[in-house]
Amino acid sequence: MKDRLAIVVPCYNEEEVLPSTIDTLKKLIKQLAAEKKIAENSFLLFVDDGSKDATWEILTKAHEADACVWGQKLSKNCGHQSALLSGLMTAREYADVSVSIDADLQDDVSAIAEMIEQYRSGCDIVYGIRGSRKKDSFFKRSTAQGYYKLLASLGVKTVYNHADFRLMSKKALDELAQYHESNLYLRGLIPLLGLKSGEVYYERGERMAGESKYPLRKMLALAMNGITSFSIKPIRMVLNMGIIVLLCCLAAAIYAFVSYVGGNVERGWTSLILSIWFLGGVQLLAVGVIGEYIGKIYNEVKRRPLYHVETLLGDRKEEGA
Repeated sequence: MKDRLAIVVPCYNEEEVLPSTIDTLKKLIKQLAAEKKIAENSFLLFVDDGSKDATWEILTKAHEADACVWGQKLSKNCGHQSALLSGLMTAREYADVSVSIDADLQDDVSAIAEMIEQYRSGCDIVYGIRGSRKKDSFFKRSTAQGYYKLLASLGVKTVYNHADFRLMSKKALDELAQYHESNLYLRGLIPLLGLKSGEVYYERGERMAGESKYPLRKMLALAMNGITSFSIKPIRMVLNMGIIVLLCCLAAAIYAFVSYVGGNVERGWTSLILSIWFLGGVQLLAVGVIGEYIGKIYNEVKRRPLYHVETLLGDRKEEGA
C-alpha cells in the first residue's frame, strides 16, 4: 500500500498566484500517484493565514472542483511559522508523509519526487536545499550567508541554505508535536529531532506573481527569533562586555590617579562625556538583549495557542461516510 502524501502550503494574500499554484501541484500529485509513488487519495492542504484578499474564496472553489484540494482557514493572521505548523499538525492526522512548500512555488516542485524516494529509503526528514544563490542580489546573498555563519557560531544547529521546503514523515511530525514553543523557528527546531534525514538540492526560481510576503522587517524578526530561541550566547556576550567595560574603567581610574599624583592633570569634559555615552550605550544594549529573552519567557509561560482553526475543507470520504 502506497503512503498518503499531503503537500502543505501556507498562504497569506496569495490571490494572484494561487490558481497557478493549485494547478501545478494538482498535476504533480496526480503524476506521482500515476507512477505509484504515492497513494491516490493524497491531497494538497492550503492554509489561509488570515488573508484579506480572495485567497479563501479561491481555495473554496478549488475544493469544490477537486477533492484533492483541501483548505484550512485560521481565525486571524498568525504568521508564516504558525500557519505552517497548523497545516503540518492537520496533515499529521490524515497523511503518512508531508511536504511543506511556499505558495509562490519558487522552490522547485520537481524535487518532491526525489524527496519521496529518499523517504522510501528510510529518511524521516528530507531537506530541500538551494544549490546556489546566484539569482539573489549581493546584499541578500551576503546577509543570508552571514546569518547562517552567525547561527553556527552561536551553537544553533541549522541546515545551510534551507528554508521551509522539506519532507517530514508522520513519525517526524509526531515528534515535532511534542514541542510546545511559542517562539517558533522551525528551521532550527526540526534538526533537533535527531531523526534520519536526507538532502535534495535544487535551483530556486522567480516568483510567478504577486510580491514577497517576507519583507526585510519580517526577515529580520525571523532572524532574531532564530538566534534568541536557540542560543543564550548573546546574554553571555553581554556579561563579557560588562566585564570588559569594568576593566577599562578600572584602567582609566588608575591612569587618572597616576596623572593626578604626577601633577599632569588637564581639566575638561570631553573624556567624561565620552565615557558616560559609552557606558550608557553599553547599558542600553545589555538591557535590550536581556529584555528580548525576558519577553520570550513571558510569551512561553502564558502557554497561549499559536493558532485557531476556523474552517477545514477536506476529507470528503469521511464526510460522506
